[in-house]
Amino acid sequence: MGKRVLDLSRSDELKDGIHEACGVLGISNYQDDDLAHMMYFGLYALQHRGQESCGIAIYKDGEITGQKGIGLVPEVFTEKTLDRMDGTSAIGHTRYSTTGGSSIENSQPLIFNYKGGKIALAHNGNLVNATKIRYELENKGAIFQTATDSEVIANLISRYGLKCKDLKEVLIKTMDVIKGAYALVILTQKKLVGIRDPWGLRPLCIGKLGDSYVLASENCAFDAIGADFIRDVEPGEIIFIEDDNLISIKTNYNKAHKSCIFEHIYFARPDSVIDGASIYRSRLEAGKLLVKEYPVDADLVVGVPDSGITAAIGYSRESGIPYGEALIKNRYVGRTFIQPNQKLRERSVGIKLNALKEEIDGKRIIIIDDSLVRGTTSYKIVQMLKNAGAKEVHMRISSPPVLNPCYFGIDISSKEHLIAANYTIEEIRESINADSLAFLSVESLLKAPIGAPANCFCTGCFTGEYPMKVPMNSDNVFRGEQC
Repeated sequence: MGKRVLDLSRSDELKDGIHEACGVLGISNYQDDDLAHMMYFGLYALQHRGQESCGIAIYKDGEITGQKGIGLVPEVFTEKTLDRMDGTSAIGHTRYSTTGGSSIENSQPLIFNYKGGKIALAHNGNLVNATKIRYELENKGAIFQTATDSEVIANLISRYGLKCKDLKEVLIKTMDVIKGAYALVILTQKKLVGIRDPWGLRPLCIGKLGDSYVLASENCAFDAIGADFIRDVEPGEIIFIEDDNLISIKTNYNKAHKSCIFEHIYFARPDSVIDGASIYRSRLEAGKLLVKEYPVDADLVVGVPDSGITAAIGYSRESGIPYGEALIKNRYVGRTFIQPNQKLRERSVGIKLNALKEEIDGKRIIIIDDSLVRGTTSYKIVQMLKNAGAKEVHMRISSPPVLNPCYFGIDISSKEHLIAANYTIEEIRESINADSLAFLSVESLLKAPIGAPANCFCTGCFTGEYPMKVPMNSDNVFRGEQC
């Protein structure tokens, strides 16, 4: 028949998976003596957003100091380290790199000099025009110490600070230049500042901890430290917090709200609520809608741990097919698990996941995953289930096929590495050795986040329609709004 079927059993060219955006956190005017510990707990709650590095910048008596390192929050911050960190306001960051490699130099928060003194910055997102700005700044004599676009923002703030009358003007001018996704928390010697990009691509919310205000990527961090959720930062909004006062600045850069739909599919924790929509309920609803679009007769519904589980529960409830725990996850294997060669790489899925044979043997299985990007992991999971005795394995994906790269802070590779952009669904089904394969439609996906504003999501990775101008594709044309 001449079909192009990728042999994923021996291929390493399409490693599966999508990596997280970063997490940011800030606490202002905290009067107790355990601020560093509160930052630790809050960052721990945001660990799912980035596992490469983390850091805390803290203010005390007119000085901002920082501690950061490669690794998870409990690896970088020991009890002794936290006991030495004393202050009244702080910001923190958990990082997964989308620009810049995994190194201590690229870890955040960044601490740099500003006309008014030292300033610290933590950034979640990605700028689409960072390379252009960096080139222009270097031509004017700027020296960069990192490979991150976050330092581009820091450099602009520092430069505008030389000629602007106050920080408000500096930040508005900076927002006028940078394009892309950003949720920023900034610490000065007087203020804690939060900024969300004009499209609201990356989440940022406000909480209250006693008399202190808190900023965080997700409200699950508030629960970890005992803070109360107030509201989401609005797209294009700048929040200034000084002492006990919160001031909101609505910039004139507001665009149509287009938050990242992958927050609901994968990134955010199920117990978070973003822009009025429960992440758990979104995933549950996606599973229910998947049944309506692609039902299949089977004996058991199984979710791929962890992000596929909620959609699998939804699929089970809607279909009436029992839900079962047939894949056991090793909780002690991180996403940065070392895979030094092809032979060991092929064993890595077996170390992270193992099949529960007595639950699977002789049954027709529906396996639910949140996304299918490159295909290798899906193939190995299907094989694992069949090796455990499954009669049939039907794969259902609670999101549409990923056809395009993301430019806004999600590590979705170039189009050539996206399996759905190069193969038909039937070819992918054959490649992963599933008995059937189906994806949730874009139309149904957009119905899943109940409570979110209508038409408020970026779906560029599925549709190729981006909310702003993005880098050139292979045809040397820009995609998205000409802004």
